[in-house]
Amino acid sequence: MKKIAILIAVTVLSGMVGAKVDLVTLPSRDTTQLTIYNSADLTLVRDSRSLTLKEGGNKLQFSWENTLIDPTSLAMQPKAFADKITVADLTFPPRVRNLGLWTIDSEVDGKVPVEITYLTSGLSWRAFYMGTLAEDEKTMRLEGFVRVSNNSGEDYENAQTRLIVGKIHLLDEIARLARQQYPYGSPLPMPMQPEAEAPAAPALAKVSMARRAMGRSELSEKKEIVKEGLSEYFLYTIEGTETIPNEWSKRLPSFDVSDIPVVNLYKYDEQMYGPAVIRYLSFKNDTEHKLGETPIPDGAMKVYRTVDEQQHLSYEGQSSFKYIPVNEEVELNLGRVSDVVVKPMVMDSKTDYYHFDNNGNINGWDDIQTFRIEVKNTRDLPVKLEIKRNFNTQYWTIKNLGDSKGFFEKVDMDTVKYTLTLEPQSEKTIDYVLTMYQGVRTEQWRGNNR
Repeated sequence: MKKIAILIAVTVLSGMVGAKVDLVTLPSRDTTQLTIYNSADLTLVRDSRSLTLKEGGNKLQFSWENTLIDPTSLAMQPKAFADKITVADLTFPPRVRNLGLWTIDSEVDGKVPVEITYLTSGLSWRAFYMGTLAEDEKTMRLEGFVRVSNNSGEDYENAQTRLIVGKIHLLDEIARLARQQYPYGSPLPMPMQPEAEAPAAPALAKVSMARRAMGRSELSEKKEIVKEGLSEYFLYTIEGTETIPNEWSKRLPSFDVSDIPVVNLYKYDEQMYGPAVIRYLSFKNDTEHKLGETPIPDGAMKVYRTVDEQQHLSYEGQSSFKYIPVNEEVELNLGRVSDVVVKPMVMDSKTDYYHFDNNGNINGWDDIQTFRIEVKNTRDLPVKLEIKRNFNTQYWTIKNLGDSKGFFEKVDMDTVKYTLTLEPQSEKTIDYVLTMYQGVRTEQWRGNNR
């Protein structure tokens, strides 16, 4: 198991002979807190440890060998005896890689709790979800999960894990800073360069973030995630602690809400989807839908349906969605289906109402087409179906036949929509006559639609 190494470097300490300085070894962590951002390769680590100090000067060695820790972000703060302990400086000895040396002046002889904070990369998280529809598909159980992956080079045991949704501004990449031979650039003299070239300035990390103190959550039988707003960020704190070894991923439960009202809608739009019916599932992130306390992070969702009293499931589809703010609705595209069928047909096509110019040439006419759309529901449940028809002109009129008028709605200047409910194992037809005006006949259309 990898740990942040403790090195006793004789070469480093050889220059301190005769000084009243005690070498302090870095003990194991008492507690650890990880705050992982998903918009950047960035994690804030807060370690609590108990140092054994002697009165006077103390030296503490800290190594980040084989990890992605940014040494320029290292900081230490005593959690007790703050008026009697001074963290004087942190130095990075020359010709020694991945090693920092803290100087601590103490008026205390004994154990002192301290907190060490730093930034690291290689830790990430993503959200994913499972939705289980009731047998009648009117409600859904929604389960949320997060998967935390650790490729930082360091094991984190019994760590309280916090997840941040939101973007931050980085002036440098933590992973690159972690791999530098010297944290603030080489301490050796720079070689002479031509006057036209200026020596490169050492790279520094500057990161702006909210840092909040938070106590440890007590363990319970079922973990929960506490969510808090932090201005442009949103913070999810997983209850209890988790051990996340290096090169491991761990799935953690986020939330579990039952009986969320949902709407199933089937859509047919040749211009957008081609000759296929697409199934959509929608719900709203609000209190009416038993949600709405926090935004929902973007992720992928798999949807199942309960098919019998024995709770057997059928797979209904999956979809990805973006961040869902509070009071916003999400519509999940579950893909094409074969159990709801839409078949449009041209029943008749002709031209009429010709208009001639002074030379006897045709300069206007009407294209008249009669359509029939056959729709079929082969499911054992009623379905709501939306059919969009797109025309290649804005100069048109439509005459709906039979009861098709009750399903009809004009969407925009070249699109209409028919919305109907199909009972289980049923069929319906939509009939209409479309007239499209060409040439000077468009002027008559304008006059009739003013």
